[in-house]
Amino acid sequence: MTVAITASEGGMPHNKVLAIGLIGAIVYLYLTYVNAYLPQPLFSFFGGLAAVLALWWGTDTIKHLCSYGLGTGVPSAGMIALGSGVIAMLLGSKLSAMGFISTPLIIPIGTVIIAAILGIIIGFISDKIVNMNIPVLMVSLAELCMVGAIIIMGLTAMATGTFVFADLVSGSTTFFGVVMLDTTSSYLGGCVIAVVFMLGALGVQHAFNACLGPNESQDRTLMLAAECGFLSMITVSIISFAFVSFLSAILSFIISVIGWVYTYRKYFELSKRDAFMWLDAKPIREKEA
Repeated sequence: MTVAITASEGGMPHNKVLAIGLIGAIVYLYLTYVNAYLPQPLFSFFGGLAAVLALWWGTDTIKHLCSYGLGTGVPSAGMIALGSGVIAMLLGSKLSAMGFISTPLIIPIGTVIIAAILGIIIGFISDKIVNMNIPVLMVSLAELCMVGAIIIMGLTAMATGTFVFADLVSGSTTFFGVVMLDTTSSYLGGCVIAVVFMLGALGVQHAFNACLGPNESQDRTLMLAAECGFLSMITVSIISFAFVSFLSAILSFIISVIGWVYTYRKYFELSKRDAFMWLDAKPIREKEA
């Protein structure tokens, strides 16, 4: 089966979306590492922005993949992306803890590379062994695995202020005024990563599912992806109160709400625009007071 894959009319080519999403997200991930040099992790919100960019890019990837007739493949692709992303993120962080890489600064790039390799393996099995025979399957799954890894790492950095493995497994609790180590109070020990997994998986598959149809437009679909990203950021910013300083968590929450309000309003405007075009009607004028 062969299907021509092009950008939506007046839309942005997928390779450009990929470049902006990948490069921008990695830059934002590295900005979160500035927290290591600050008295408080005030740059944690950049991790959330990295996740938003990854969701924006991943939504366009899912659209391209599903243009080959994968109707029920949208949720499957989202789960594969985030499942592989968790593995890549944990492995990338763990390699630093085990001394395989000398500095935590390699973690974001290393994680993306591991995710790409996982995606290629999964894509090869799906296309050649399961015999799905979809021309863009290997490339798309490699992209989606990178997207999933960036989303997990970005939201993790937003929640905890770091993506270093040792900091994700260490926690503490106070017992009769004595501070004691308690791994169950950590990000990984408390299974907070499971919440991040679901936020990312739902976000990356929802936008195209919600907007697909004969009048689907790229700008509206991608705006909804960004809106889902900021909505996820709001949830993670609330979670971050358990792991970072009050000021850092409040800053993340405020930025998340501002981003969500802006993208929600823009998505609503684009939805009305497309509805008017589809009905071939003019906007209903509001009655003057």
